[in-house]
Amino acid sequence: MITPLPDGLIVVAKADCPTCRLIEPLLAELDKAGPLTVYVQDSTDYAAALAGTHFDQTLEHSWRLNTEFVPTLIRVENGREVARTYGWHKEDWRAITGLGAKLGETLNQNLPDMRPGCGSKTLEPGISERLELAFGDLKLQSRQIDISGIDDAIEACYDRGWSDGLPVVPPTPVRVLRMLKGTAREPHEVVGLMPPDLVPCTVEKVAVNAVMAGCKPEYMPVLLTALEAALDEDFGLHGLICTTMFGSPMIMVNGPIAKAIGMNSGGNALGQGNRANATIGRALQLIIRNVGGGRPGEIDRATLGNPGKYSFCFAEAEDSDWMPLAQERGIAPGRSAVTVFPGEGVQGIIDQKSRDPESLVKSIALSLRAVDHAKLAMAGDAVLVVSPEHARIFIEAGWSKQRLREALEQLLLAPGKDLIVGAGGIAEGIHERFKDKQVPKFRPGGLLIIRAGGTAGLFSAVIAGWAASGPVGSSPVTREVIL
Repeated sequence: MITPLPDGLIVVAKADCPTCRLIEPLLAELDKAGPLTVYVQDSTDYAAALAGTHFDQTLEHSWRLNTEFVPTLIRVENGREVARTYGWHKEDWRAITGLGAKLGETLNQNLPDMRPGCGSKTLEPGISERLELAFGDLKLQSRQIDISGIDDAIEACYDRGWSDGLPVVPPTPVRVLRMLKGTAREPHEVVGLMPPDLVPCTVEKVAVNAVMAGCKPEYMPVLLTALEAALDEDFGLHGLICTTMFGSPMIMVNGPIAKAIGMNSGGNALGQGNRANATIGRALQLIIRNVGGGRPGEIDRATLGNPGKYSFCFAEAEDSDWMPLAQERGIAPGRSAVTVFPGEGVQGIIDQKSRDPESLVKSIALSLRAVDHAKLAMAGDAVLVVSPEHARIFIEAGWSKQRLREALEQLLLAPGKDLIVGAGGIAEGIHERFKDKQVPKFRPGGLLIIRAGGTAGLFSAVIAGWAASGPVGSSPVTREVIL
């Protein structure tokens, strides 16, 4: 609010509002009765004969007065607002002005009892954000780049290296402010130090990259949680960015927020087409690039990479008896959570003939042996994505996720002599010290199981983890989403 407010009456109006035109003749009466200030949003002619009329060209006064409708009538005493009404309501105007039944008598007008007003110009699309940026307390800290009117803003983003190779949405101040409305967190709060350059990453910088990725503001809580999980020391983001291997952060979302923001856990969940899935994952990758400096060919030394470096984000289907991943990892039921995983590409499992869990689990185990290399063990983690048709075979037989995991762990034990270096005439393999042991494929807790996909198709998938998974490299991290 303006401090101090002028004592007396304040009227906010605009000339193209019929109700404002209705009350315009009354303003002379109000002016005679006591101090009157009139702010006009769109004209220098409206109530121009009154000394207290001001053309509010910048809309600063209207914005500071929190004007939602015109006309708005405010009474101020001792610098403080004591009464307000909007539109035309005869009894309200009589009471607030203090003129009672005398209001409008001299005009010989048959004033209606009530007439609605119009929307304030301050609420027009794009205007409120510009006013907040101009006159509000929030001042964006990010450096602004002026682009010539003849230049293409998208091409300018390409030229400055801000893109992942696809067009980005130019992050104008208004767009960034809108994005910040998606979270209650302060724009200048530092989420963490962004590797590999260890640059402080603020909520505002997250919003900038969320704009470029095409996010909606309501995606911000999920994106911020994913970033915090990725910055957890256990996840080892710096190493994952710099490795010559394939991995990059993959985001899995559980809980009510997935449905609230329209995430896809069904058909083509690991593919394209869903805005939330695509842009949340993309935003995290842009933050790695634009804030942390993790650019391919520079600090990102991936030999081949994988398409997930554009975006890899999906939700788990939670419409069965299977316990959701987030609950398995300690999040309370009914809460939303994000799990980040150092994922590589998608390896399909095609089994259209198994109709009992014993056959299907053997089929899945055989496919899981290929993670990293059939002769490597206890190196990379993996995510098993079970489709609804495959899951139904297990669920109808009474198999929980945990039972499936335990069965896979038994099936994935292998004689060390078959896996050691040189076995089978293959130089790749594990150390000779394991030759007399039964060796598990994955370290304890290294196999995550999640349910997703379309209802048609007896297909599941394996997403291999970074081969440096585990205590010395990268472990999955789960964080609760705080709105």
